[in-house]
Amino acid sequence: MRSTTGFAGHAGCVLALVLTLLLAGCTGSGTGDTADGRITLRFQSLAWQQESVEANKELVKEWNASHPDIRVEYVQGSWDSVHDQLLTSFEGGEAPDIIHDASDDLADFAYGGYLADLTDLLPQRLKSDIPQRSWQTATFGDGVYGVPFLQEPRVLIANATWLKKSGVRIPTPERPWSWAEFRQVTKRLSGNGKYGVAWPLKEPVSATLNLSLSTGGQLFHRGTDDRVTVRFEAADQVVPRTVHDQANTDRSASPTTLGSGGSDTLPGFFGGKYAMVPLGFSYRQQIVQQAPKGFHWQVLPAPAGTDGLAQGVSPQTLSIAEDSPHKKEAAEFVDYLLRPRNMVRLALGDWMLPTGTRALEDPALHTAENGWATGTALAAHLRSAPAQSVRGYPEWKDKVATPAFQEYYSGAIGLDELRSRLEKDGNLVLARYQR
Repeated sequence: MRSTTGFAGHAGCVLALVLTLLLAGCTGSGTGDTADGRITLRFQSLAWQQESVEANKELVKEWNASHPDIRVEYVQGSWDSVHDQLLTSFEGGEAPDIIHDASDDLADFAYGGYLADLTDLLPQRLKSDIPQRSWQTATFGDGVYGVPFLQEPRVLIANATWLKKSGVRIPTPERPWSWAEFRQVTKRLSGNGKYGVAWPLKEPVSATLNLSLSTGGQLFHRGTDDRVTVRFEAADQVVPRTVHDQANTDRSASPTTLGSGGSDTLPGFFGGKYAMVPLGFSYRQQIVQQAPKGFHWQVLPAPAGTDGLAQGVSPQTLSIAEDSPHKKEAAEFVDYLLRPRNMVRLALGDWMLPTGTRALEDPALHTAENGWATGTALAAHLRSAPAQSVRGYPEWKDKVATPAFQEYYSGAIGLDELRSRLEKDGNLVLARYQR
């Protein structure tokens, strides 16, 4: 006869395994779920400025206090490494539930199936509050893979005393400078070792492409077969020619800052070497913190072209991981974080503009102090960055466009060579992603 002892031991093992699986099913599939049914969501934030980090942490704390069954854990990420870090976490099944990123970083993750389509997850309130032009920045194919919530226009930060003394016309959002007038103004402000403008173009591609929307520039053209090709046409050339001529012909742009980052230009700006610096709107916080006592500065709109003040942006976004077992609850937290009042808090903390129409109406964003009103007046002119949905753009930017623009701006190559490299070399790169 077969031993009953062995059978009983086997049955006990099976029973223990069944109980273990049942308990796992009861506690949820998320790694942070607890036996009492409470859900834990991981929210990776890329906030880095002190005010922004505090605003995010305060909102998480307020959520947790009012939602005891859905706890959110704040995880600090970094803009410097977010793409590679997310790719690793996606591949390893360890991605956070809620992901803070920028819209121009989402394409590969969206097409790769790593991000959840938010179309049916988000409430109508949030969908209708954010304009369609902003939603386009996070739309890939037929899905929406991020909620665009913060955006920043490029503006001119100017030495107010210098401009006033020079007698040049001060531009406003209602009556901005044209690109031709901007070039003439910088010539007038230059001389004796001083420059009308300092272009910080260490990363020249996004600045050039986004500002070129004002002149009707597109650069990337999608055909009826959905294939994208690069064409560097007349409208695309206005902005780069202006920068090139300021640096190499007029001597009105400092040649030494062309390879610099935005922060690198501030000491010379404060020291009276440059009258203006084109910067992202959020740089105002650094200027408030670092400007010497008695230094007067002001925010001016970027120059306008045939398409007015239009410029491209890649808003900050909130996405949900496709592998998250709690997408519905994650979407509820995103909705909470982006209520109009909370969106204003996040915008003020980051010194940026909210995308939401109700948040943009907040009086705090319409004050003259620190140029808030000027920036807010530009919000309606912000559009999806030209390269937003172009697969292969990161490689095109790094291997082709960045060195080509850098050499053109420095005077090492001419416009024809720039065009050849952007189009010929660029289309070879893009073609590999569109087979």
